[in-house]
Amino acid sequence: MTFANSAYLLLLLLIIPAVVWYVMKGRKRRASISVPSTGMFAAVGKSWKCYLIHLPFILEMLAFAMLAVILARPQTTDRWQDTEIEGIDIMMCVDVSTSMLAQDLKPNRLEAAKSVAAEFINGRPNDNIGLSIFAGEAFTQCPMTVDHAVLLNMFNSVSSDIAARGIIDDGTAIGMGLANAISRLKDSQAKSKVIILLTDGSNNRGEISPLTAADMAKSFGIRVYTIGVGTNGTAPYPYGGTTVNMAVEIDEDVLRQIAATANGQYYRATSNSKLKEVYEEIDKLERTKLQVKEFSRNQEEYQPFALVLLLSLLGIVLLRQTVLRTIP
Repeated sequence: MTFANSAYLLLLLLIIPAVVWYVMKGRKRRASISVPSTGMFAAVGKSWKCYLIHLPFILEMLAFAMLAVILARPQTTDRWQDTEIEGIDIMMCVDVSTSMLAQDLKPNRLEAAKSVAAEFINGRPNDNIGLSIFAGEAFTQCPMTVDHAVLLNMFNSVSSDIAARGIIDDGTAIGMGLANAISRLKDSQAKSKVIILLTDGSNNRGEISPLTAADMAKSFGIRVYTIGVGTNGTAPYPYGGTTVNMAVEIDEDVLRQIAATANGQYYRATSNSKLKEVYEEIDKLERTKLQVKEFSRNQEEYQPFALVLLLSLLGIVLLRQTVLRTIP
C-alpha cells in the first residue's frame, strides 16, 4: 500500500503528547466525593465499568489515527504489464506567410494545418515535439516539449494574419525556417529526429537556401518530411473585404529535393482530407518500437479506514451517553 499524500501521516506523532497528557491528567485526578475512610468498601470488587473508563480516550486516538490515514490517501497498485515507450524528437516547421490565408482549404490553409497538426500531436503522447514558424523570417514558437498542452496552446495562438499585421516580415523563407528547426534538433540525443515542413509557396527570402538547409539536416541525421499545401491552379484569397483568385505557386521540385536529401518524403495536400491523410501517413512511418517499462493503476483504499473512524466515533458517543455517563 502507498500513500498519495504521505505528509499527513506525520499527524500520527500528535498521539504521543496526547497520551502523555492523558496519563499525567489521570495521576492528578481527585475523587468526586470525599469520605473519611474507604474501609467499608474493601469487600466490594471492581465493577466491569472500571475497565471501560479509558476506552473513550483509546477510541478518540484511534479515530484521530484513522483520520490522518484517510487524509494521506492510501492506495493500492495493480501492476498489469511492463512496457517502456521510447519517443522521438519532432520539430513542426509551419509557413505563416500571408498566402496561408488562401481559402482553398477550410477555413484557410493555416487554420486547416493547425487543426490537423493538433490531431497528430495528440496521437503521439510520448514524443518530444516543438514548433517553428516562418514567413520572411523564422523563429521558434515553442521549443521541444513533452507537455503537449502547452505546445497546443502556443500553436493555437499563431494567428493566420501574423505576417499581414507586420509582426514578422512577409515572404517565404523556407531555408530559414528549416534551419531554425534544425538548430533545435541538432544536439538531440534521440535515436530518431524528424522535421515536418509545411509550406504553400516557393523560397523568396532568407540568407539560407532550402537545399543548403537540407544538407545541414542530413549531416545531423535529421529526416525532413515536406508538405506542399494548396490546390492546383488558383485559390480564393481574401482581399479588401472580398475574395480574389490567386495563382498557386508551390516549388514542388525544391520540396522534393529537400525530402530526398534529408531521407524523408514529399507530399502534396490539396484539401483538408488530403492534409489529414498526409499526417496519418507520416504518423505510421515514424512509429517506434515499444520496450519494457512498469505500468500501474492506482486504486483508492480509504473505505476501511473511514469505517473504523465512523465506528470509533459511534462507540465514543454510546459509551459517554450510557454506561460511562457522568453526573454534571
